[in-house]
Amino acid sequence: MSNIKAWKLLSLFCLFAVLMGCQSKEEQLQKTIQESIKKAEVELSQLGTALDNGSLRNALLLKEYGVQLKNQQPELSKVVDVITLDATRQGALYSGLTQRLKDIKGTYLIPPYEDTLHNIDLLREAAKPTLFSDALTDPINMLADMSKGNLARIGAISQQAEGAGVGNQMVGNPNYGNWQSNSNGTSFWQWYGMYRILGDVFNRVEYGSWSRGRKYSYYNDYGRTRYSSPKQIKAQSTLETRTRQSYQRQGKQFTSPYASKKTGASGLSRSSYTPPKSRSSYSRSSSYSNNSGSVRNSGSRTSRGVSRGK
Repeated sequence: MSNIKAWKLLSLFCLFAVLMGCQSKEEQLQKTIQESIKKAEVELSQLGTALDNGSLRNALLLKEYGVQLKNQQPELSKVVDVITLDATRQGALYSGLTQRLKDIKGTYLIPPYEDTLHNIDLLREAAKPTLFSDALTDPINMLADMSKGNLARIGAISQQAEGAGVGNQMVGNPNYGNWQSNSNGTSFWQWYGMYRILGDVFNRVEYGSWSRGRKYSYYNDYGRTRYSSPKQIKAQSTLETRTRQSYQRQGKQFTSPYASKKTGASGLSRSSYTPPKSRSSYSRSSSYSNNSGSVRNSGSRTSRGVSRGK
């Protein structure tokens, strides 16, 4: 009997040790998350300061493009003012990062902690000045297309406008709008907030045709993983699945907008060509998909001047 009693005590002790070990790991993860949040706060603040003091090259270029386009086409002034907000803290791109950090701070004590760490890692990458500067090539190229060839595209495959009409660079980016479905189940791109004014200027975009013939944009080809929240990535995946199933029922072929990367972009920083971290040091898995390519060129530049004429 004494042996049985001793065995039970030993078992209880082992169980207690295991439970304490689990608790310690959980506490360690929470501490790591808290430290990562503090680092993200500092880095995001530093990015904001860079926007404020004009030390981010493409932010300056975006503002310069805005001034030139308003001089050329004054009737577009209100639209230009909205697009050039991305060169400031008030723009959707920077605001999206601050909102993501706020969401993480409000839920970081909720498991799984590994996913939270991974999300912070991606957010911190997105806050790097070099990457954020690359992300600004989409609004810059939108203004370039609106200039009817007077302003040069940068970091893009072609120096000419791509796709039907202009403004396609920011379509699909949840920082500026979302896909909404009508009564027939067809999804269209809807600009939201202050960007609704863009809907008065640019052609309406239907998801299926956009998906099939999507043109190059920094967000969709290089930045989607870093510049989207997990909720936004999930919404994109849900829409893609729903549209594919709808097409199958109709006997039509559906092509994912992310099935292939549009290659040939030049003038982006090396960081953009480097795949984002697929997992944190604690992560078992990730809810993000990896959509980055190989390292090619470095430097944020354009081979042509700001203004090139026709």
